[in-house]
Amino acid sequence: MLENLLVCRNLLNDEIFNPTANKIETAAKLIERAETLGLSGNILRSYLIYILAHEPNIVSETVELNGGKIGASLYNAFKNDIGHLLKIFAGELDDSLYLKIEMVLNYQPTVSNKIESLVELEEKLSNLRDVAEIARFFIEHYKKYGYGDIAAYRAFRWDNKLIGIKHFEKIRLEDLIGYAHQKELLTKNTIAFLENKPANNVLLVGARGTGKSSGVKALVNEYYTRGLRLVQITKPQLKNLPEIMDALRKFASKHFIIFLDDLSFEESESEYKYLKSSIEGGVESRPENVLIYATSNRRHLIRETWRDRDERNDELYRDDSVNETISLSDRFGLIIHYYAPTQAEYLEIIRYMLKKKNIALDDETLRIEGLRWEMSHSGRNGRTAQQFVNFYLGQI
Repeated sequence: MLENLLVCRNLLNDEIFNPTANKIETAAKLIERAETLGLSGNILRSYLIYILAHEPNIVSETVELNGGKIGASLYNAFKNDIGHLLKIFAGELDDSLYLKIEMVLNYQPTVSNKIESLVELEEKLSNLRDVAEIARFFIEHYKKYGYGDIAAYRAFRWDNKLIGIKHFEKIRLEDLIGYAHQKELLTKNTIAFLENKPANNVLLVGARGTGKSSGVKALVNEYYTRGLRLVQITKPQLKNLPEIMDALRKFASKHFIIFLDDLSFEESESEYKYLKSSIEGGVESRPENVLIYATSNRRHLIRETWRDRDERNDELYRDDSVNETISLSDRFGLIIHYYAPTQAEYLEIIRYMLKKKNIALDDETLRIEGLRWEMSHSGRNGRTAQQFVNFYLGQI
């Protein structure tokens, strides 16, 4: 019984597993959770899998903190708990605790929004009655996805803690037309990072609307199942970098990209010094599972004027000031340049986007309409192409 649990005792605090609760009330609360979490089928079993996979326990925390490792004694304690929960995993309901009603045994939620990683886990556990196998699949899940929000979300923002971004853009690398060399550099560096090989912090720099930010987001969608996550922070939050990195250090089996989008600094802004220190030169080393990727329209991230280079400048050590303005971008080991697409590349981007919507334009119509749109907008780039496609789709 549940009172004999050793490492999953958090279940005892959940009203669904309270043996003294009214059976009708328990069924009603299960239905509420099924609708909220997208649980289906035997929703007691589905909810148990959700709790063990999502809520922290000593097993999931130990696996995460130690890069996927777990001691033999803790593993045996976990198997003990799985044994006490085996009837629920097998889909059997105890008459003394739960109503055997069709809604609990075969529930279909209004919206099936179950977490992707949980769908995979439930499929693996389907019809299993072997305690060791069930325990093994949970531990493999913790290794691959982690637990809690780290398993549920691909991207996060920082608000004194990690906050999961529920509606993260679903773009993939294959959706980015052109820039094959840039994608190759970005991908190879990220794969090396995931394989715990030496990898560089990356600065993606160049023309606006060329897919710099989309490339970074696509990486996270591509390598989510290999443990890659994104944490987007703003320029004012750079002073929190030590705190953020300390939080990410605890998830040793995952790899994080700290993402700074559209980054640049005015001469009067001092936040760049926090970034310089975090990349290289701080007292506390950057965690091995963290890299910083930034995008910018400026090759040199700190604004510099001709006056700064004027020999008549009244600063005594002028060269020191110039070196200070360029030293930040130099600390990014990999700098990838993005240029505005050619006319042919621009039209090919439009063609691909329309094809995804099952629309094909003849070459002449595509050329005339695409170039007409470009001339009335802010230049030739992927963003302009997307805006044209949105307009075209809205007119048909």
